Amino acid sequence: MDRFDALQAFARVVEAGSFTKAAQTLHMSKTTVTQLVQQLEARLRVKLLNRTTRQVRITADGAAYYERVVRLLADLEDADTSLSSASASPKGRLRVDVPSPLASLILVPALPAFHSRYPEIQIDMGVSDRMVDLIGDNVDCVLRGGNLTDSSLMARRVGELQLGVYAAPSYLERATTPLHPRELQDTHHRIVGLLSTRTGKVAPVTMRSDAEDIDVQGRYVVAVDDGNAYLAAGLAGMGILWLPQYMAKAHLARGDLVPLFDGWRFDPMPMYVVFPPNRHVSAKLRVFIDWVDELMARHAPMAATSTQASAVLDHL
Repeated sequence: MDRFDALQAFARVVEAGSFTKAAQTLHMSKTTVTQLVQQLEARLRVKLLNRTTRQVRITADGAAYYERVVRLLADLEDADTSLSSASASPKGRLRVDVPSPLASLILVPALPAFHSRYPEIQIDMGVSDRMVDLIGDNVDCVLRGGNLTDSSLMARRVGELQLGVYAAPSYLERATTPLHPRELQDTHHRIVGLLSTRTGKVAPVTMRSDAEDIDVQGRYVVAVDDGNAYLAAGLAGMGILWLPQYMAKAHLARGDLVPLFDGWRFDPMPMYVVFPPNRHVSAKLRVFIDWVDELMARHAPMAATSTQASAVLDHL
């Protein structure tokens, strides 16, 4: 038995909650992972995991052992990266997941500079607006906006998105220009719906002026669960949008979008890099998070004071 492989297999089964998922992320067969864990239990003469046909549960002894295994694996990685060559140039594969508009408009265009700085880091980037299981999917970190709903995860706040309301000229020619957000309620006006990945519904948003606050629900003829598709539907004249400024900027300059409701505003949306609590923050992950922080400081700097934005906008 290779003790390192066995410890790694045991840790991944605990984190993924499944021998099958652990095998997939370790690029091993399920049989190999099962045998490694069984051999580890035989050597220790302790039951680490309780297995049923439906789930894997860690025992009390297994939980205590897991905490020490995680620290040991982290120390081994630190030992590797402490070498001068490794410290000067972090290396390895990094699995990240980012929203589709942020990927296409901000992160991917900036990747050549990151690669020039860290040529030995390989990035596997999931581009999606889905809710990612960081541990089960073996993802190192995700970049997300809006309220954080899982207090067990670690997060670093890296920016704030300023939001506005926009519509395509083709929509305004057909439906006329609304002058007050209340006109989006129970009238002929339509929004483009943005489906929450958590609830599957289109939630209201809160808009503020110096005189009042109003919750805007709006009615729609199309709703989507992807940020790029949401923008495309608005550009096609399917309804009114609320967008981060980075998504609207180029379209405003070309006249593809028109800003609405001057004097009204949203609370800014905080942006976070989120990562698993028990996952060692490796050198490659640390430099990636620092790079994202630098990038968002240019595109979505944080204000001195801010409040949490509506979770309906957590895709963008």
